[in-house]
Amino acid sequence: MPVRKANFMPDNVGKYAVPDAVKECFFVVSASVVDGRSVTMSIICGLPLVECVYCLACVRWAWKRCLHTAGHDSETWGFAATQEFEPVPRLCRYILAVYEDDLRNPLWAPPGGYGINPDWLLLRKTYKDTRGRAPPYILYLDHDHADIVLAIRGLNLARESDYAVLLDNKLGKRKFDGGYVHNGLLKAAGWVMDAECEILRELVEKYPNYTLTFAGHSLGSGVAAALSMVVVQNRDRLGNIERKRVRCYAIAPARCMSLNLAVRYADVINSVVLQDDFLPRTATPLEDIFKSLFCLPCLLCLRCMRDTCIPEEKMLKDPRRLYAPGRLYHIVERKPFRLGRFPPVVRTAVPVDGRFEHIVLSCNATSDHAIIWIEKEAQRALDLMMEKDNTMEVPAKQIMQRQKTMTRHGQEYKAALQRAKTLDIPHAFTPPSEYGTFDEEGEESSRSEAESSVSSTNRSTVNESWDVLIERLFDKDEHGHMVLKR
Repeated sequence: MPVRKANFMPDNVGKYAVPDAVKECFFVVSASVVDGRSVTMSIICGLPLVECVYCLACVRWAWKRCLHTAGHDSETWGFAATQEFEPVPRLCRYILAVYEDDLRNPLWAPPGGYGINPDWLLLRKTYKDTRGRAPPYILYLDHDHADIVLAIRGLNLARESDYAVLLDNKLGKRKFDGGYVHNGLLKAAGWVMDAECEILRELVEKYPNYTLTFAGHSLGSGVAAALSMVVVQNRDRLGNIERKRVRCYAIAPARCMSLNLAVRYADVINSVVLQDDFLPRTATPLEDIFKSLFCLPCLLCLRCMRDTCIPEEKMLKDPRRLYAPGRLYHIVERKPFRLGRFPPVVRTAVPVDGRFEHIVLSCNATSDHAIIWIEKEAQRALDLMMEKDNTMEVPAKQIMQRQKTMTRHGQEYKAALQRAKTLDIPHAFTPPSEYGTFDEEGEESSRSEAESSVSSTNRSTVNESWDVLIERLFDKDEHGHMVLKR
């Protein structure tokens, strides 16, 4: 573009003539100044457009977040069966019983009581007994359900020792069984294991047909989940207890283990989430949550914005990222854009991706974390399940339904392990043991099928001729040439 000469440049200054080179430089500088002003004006004029795009992006984000409800997390999951969900409300009442000082004269018993026989209560540990190493817990011998239950209470906001357990962690600080776990929760679980190892071994050996159940809420759910993993890895300390006899119910669970561990221990650990509960959904470290407890809504909103901008594939590739443990049970009782509570529905699965990765912007995000509400809605859901079973099914069909449930659980567990390997989740592999908590008959059948298939394969390999093998491995194309089958 040619530069037009300005008229304000004189040809001479005083008695001296201005050289042509100086004139050209002046003209270039003047043109640069004019172009700079035009660029600045263009930028200023373009700012409203950038602001509009930014506002539209924010509105789109807010619209998507407000439309995302808790029902979207489990809409593709299957329905839970009555037999598998039956222990949940009962274990919730056992956890509530930890808060009582005297079970013979309870002060805060739910309607119908705790369902505990005080004579079967073997021990109770308070903060004074644990010296702040772990939350209080009870050990209850449930003869009615053939169960040895160790129930752990949730977080006490007035106890510094509970905060010390939560704060004792950093991302990727503690490894366990090929994955990562919350350091403080694992240390608390180790303390409980060392303290109660002797009595647990005696009970397991004395009652060989009883299951060993660990249950906890909130902070206690993380300790219970870690304790179940410790027991599975040290079964010799409990008289070589079988893996299928060990189980855990984490109520309103904390994200306490990496994804590969959460999927691999789905045959032992069961997590129960009520509708919009914030704790299983936020990947914010527990120590950061309770440091900013008085500004929790602000923290959740900022974390929600941050997680929205991170692709899920990138989050799955992080081996240090913690998740809710085991098989998930989601209690859904509210519907979007509708007031009131509806009959609760329980869905269950062993998801790998889409494992409660998005915070639900709801006014019930913190109230759904309360153990009282969880026990109430879990009991309502169980009553509806039992009513449906009693009116529509005969006992023979109930037995068939239970067998189908065990088979489905085993299939979901294996599918989750395979999907974890397909998605290339760090440290994901298929464990040698079968699905233990629910599938005990399926284990024998699968083992016999595997043995029969191996023996039949060996026989066929010996008897088949080379021609048959060639026909099985190769095929002919349109030109008649031998091509290896895909």
